[in-house]
Amino acid sequence: MAKTVRMTTAQAIVKFLDNQYVSMDGVETKFVEGFFTIFGHGIAVGLGEALDTNPGQLKVLQGRNEQGMCHVATAFAKQSNRKKIIACASSIGPGAANMVTACATATVNNIPLLVFPADTFASRQPDPVLQQLEQSSSLAISTNDAFKPVCKYWDRITRPEMVMTALINAMRVLTDPAETGACCIALCQDVEGESFDFPEYFFKKRVHRITRPVAVDEELEDVAEIIAGAKKPLVIVGGGVRYSEAGETVEKFCEEFKIPFGETQAGKSACQSSNPYCLGGIGVTGTYASNIIGKDADVVISIGSRMSDFTTSSKHLFQNEDVQFVSINNCRFHAYKMDAVKAVGDAKVTVEALAEKLRAREYKSTYTDEIEKAKAAWDKEMERLGSIEYTGDDFEPLIKARDPRTIPEYVKLTNGKITQTAALAAINRTIDKDATIITAGGSLPSCMQRMWRTDKRGGYHAEYGYSCMGYEVAATLGVKFAEPDNEVYCVVGDSSFQMLHSEIMTIMQERKKVNILVFDNCGFGCINNLEMNHGIGSIATEFRYTDGKKPCGDLIPVDYAKIGEGYGLKTYTCKTIAELEAALEDAKKQEIACLFDLKVIPKTMTDGYESWWNVGIATTSSKESVRKACVGVLEGRREARDY
Repeated sequence: MAKTVRMTTAQAIVKFLDNQYVSMDGVETKFVEGFFTIFGHGIAVGLGEALDTNPGQLKVLQGRNEQGMCHVATAFAKQSNRKKIIACASSIGPGAANMVTACATATVNNIPLLVFPADTFASRQPDPVLQQLEQSSSLAISTNDAFKPVCKYWDRITRPEMVMTALINAMRVLTDPAETGACCIALCQDVEGESFDFPEYFFKKRVHRITRPVAVDEELEDVAEIIAGAKKPLVIVGGGVRYSEAGETVEKFCEEFKIPFGETQAGKSACQSSNPYCLGGIGVTGTYASNIIGKDADVVISIGSRMSDFTTSSKHLFQNEDVQFVSINNCRFHAYKMDAVKAVGDAKVTVEALAEKLRAREYKSTYTDEIEKAKAAWDKEMERLGSIEYTGDDFEPLIKARDPRTIPEYVKLTNGKITQTAALAAINRTIDKDATIITAGGSLPSCMQRMWRTDKRGGYHAEYGYSCMGYEVAATLGVKFAEPDNEVYCVVGDSSFQMLHSEIMTIMQERKKVNILVFDNCGFGCINNLEMNHGIGSIATEFRYTDGKKPCGDLIPVDYAKIGEGYGLKTYTCKTIAELEAALEDAKKQEIACLFDLKVIPKTMTDGYESWWNVGIATTSSKESVRKACVGVLEGRREARDY
């Protein structure tokens, strides 16, 4: 008989997680850093007791909003290249529901996130308990069933011994590069505290190996044969390159065979921006250089990308009628995207094996000066974008479609003279080269994918798979946990900041020096552009007082610096580029978190470059502007690839 140890279900969870490790390329790393939790009903006296009595080496972190704390954990795992996680636990009802969005965010981005929402009583004896969501159709349903479509693994613990297989399976998913995402283990609150004689071997040290499977030779031959026939191929660098730590390998591949590469949001900074074959971001929010080369490409080589609509410009970007797609991906599901010829395997070793095949064929692309010309044209545009200044009443912003009231009203209200593109250029040249920048949903990641340049591998941290507004502030703390010795900055729009900045309190509690740059343009700038560029008026996307039916009155000023001051941050209000640069330099000297309130003129973000985005538009409208925009959308759909 195996030796046993009697403990509660919650105590077993803590002890098990404290003994999990991963190994990649022979380097062993403790996998679970700690627990993030907001103790509430259903979790406080079960898991709470376990963490209070014997947390082992696990840290206990206090969240302020369950979605926010999960974003911290997701960002930490992402910046740790998926080799470390922070588990998250919540109360039974609203606390659990708050984590659903964060789980979806992690799953879409293939980032490991482990959550433990409390659940109803397995016995059902006291039902309905506090915070229980009752469904008359089934008493087995709880709030936690909402996690099923947004998680890669889901389980509910109704008996103590069930936790063993549940945790082993969660580890299987969390440490699988091809299948990782959010894992949910719902804990019936009575079972949390129930005792069981667990076998001691369940708590032994486990090392989960993150391996590098290479694509089979037949697939490599298929891919090599297609590339060998290409004159103007293009590589797309996705997040898989980053997590495989294959950036240098991909750079050498592109240099040897003279193939340019564009970057997805997830793949950006896997390779160095200064590489002569780097064209920058690609797709809807891509650079002129990437997209103009992409239009003529005859073979598109996707490496570690799920080929989203933003990467492919809604399957419209690649206009060569004979274009072929090949895909290198460790996930067969993603490898099949765009009907690609696939090579399923780890990015690093599969690219190395593919290089051998192409070397044997003595392959080189036939580009002459196209790459250099495209890059030079984009460099010139970058200079222009970074030097745009407000010139007064005659100022013409980059985005033409706008409410004529907005810019003069905003400047009068705030005295802000900063343009968004000039601000990003100033930040890029002022912060340290080893700093990391964070961004998420809205117009800022659009500009960032185009304009941000860094040679620090992993120095660009974007959440754009789910485009989850509210990710940025929390993520700044997660990245700082992963990189405690480097400066960390987030750029966040005022609308995203308003959605979720609760983890500022946790930042202060943990005494972490981070930098939060709030771009205040009085609205949801990206969506306002989407509306107005498609013939719709400016409806509910600017921060205006209501007239009783619509928010269409005067702009509403907000002092974001005062919000930061209330939490104890060092704050700066910046109305000019000179003030911004001075504030950034001063912030480097500070030992506490800093918040920058940037008064940024609306409509001064970047616009599209040879890109198109398929959106659902009204095909019947009384507005001529909408009907005109609809014609353009339908034309784009006809020109796009069908599947």
